[in-house]
Amino acid sequence: MSVSLDFEKKLGGIVLGVDEAGRGPLAGAVYAAAVTAPLELAESLLAAEWSGINDSKQLSEKRRETLAEVIKSTECCTWAIASASPREIDKLNILRATHLAMRRAVEEVANKLGEEASRSIAVLVDGNPVKGLPFTSQNLVKGDAKSLFIAAASILAKTARDADCLRLEVQYPGYGFAKHKGYPTKEHFAALAKLGPCPEHRISFGPVAQMTLF
Repeated sequence: MSVSLDFEKKLGGIVLGVDEAGRGPLAGAVYAAAVTAPLELAESLLAAEWSGINDSKQLSEKRRETLAEVIKSTECCTWAIASASPREIDKLNILRATHLAMRRAVEEVANKLGEEASRSIAVLVDGNPVKGLPFTSQNLVKGDAKSLFIAAASILAKTARDADCLRLEVQYPGYGFAKHKGYPTKEHFAALAKLGPCPEHRISFGPVAQMTLF
């Protein structure tokens, strides 16, 4: 299956594709991105500069990074990346924190577009319905493999979170964040058992809560 603009065209107007990255890890923020471009120009993007865009999970790390830069540098594209911190995740729960990150990304794009343009915004979000978005929204299951704008958002969210994991690797050495990206791997569990949680761990997540807290 390849991505298309079919769902964006059904909504019409200004369509924002939204996706998240990092719901499953035991540490770090959850990220979300929102992406839009004029529909009358998006067809040419899909046929040219954006032809390689797909679900971020189907792309290599290097390919994702290259495409993220292409998306960000596309003149007609308006985009934003936002996050919710580990403490916000612990306070709200991961689902509500994910929705918060999505809302932040959507609101940032809307601010960039301006008040008049914002009146025509519709949001196309990957997965299940999202509560609290400030605009009309439609969810699309496995949208990152179907919608061009959602796929683009998935790439921006994933690369932003991966970059943050490199920061965690430097700030909290010994956990292996650069390798496992905070996910619950054997190596991560071993590091948690040895070092205990660091300030970037999600204390509300069971495997972390079971460790000795500092």
